Amino acid sequence: MLCQKNEPPWDFLLSASRNSLHSYELSRLGHSANLRKEIGALLDQWLEENACAMLARWLIEQRERPPRSSDSSAIEGPIPSDEPRNVSDNVFADWPGHPGRRPQPGIR
Repeated sequence: MLCQKNEPPWDFLLSASRNSLHSYELSRLGHSANLRKEIGALLDQWLEENACAMLARWLIEQRERPPRSSDSSAIEGPIPSDEPRNVSDNVFADWPGHPGRRPQPGIR
């Protein structure tokens, strides 16, 4: 991708009529819009390529991990009910009709 330094055509701009300046402005805005579309397409492509690379990296790391034995994945006993639960354990606790949901005052 070439990085061009655009110098405005000063001689033309300073001597141009109102209609010519208007046409020049519209042409520059059109060119700017086209560049923006190209940048958007490049960003989408860049994101897709990075996502694929990250997936490959994750798969590499998963294959390098030692396999877990079935004993180490078991929970070390039941979770006591009197201890506060982690937020992820109560994902549906706020849903109406959930058995663990406490009614709020003034709301039925």
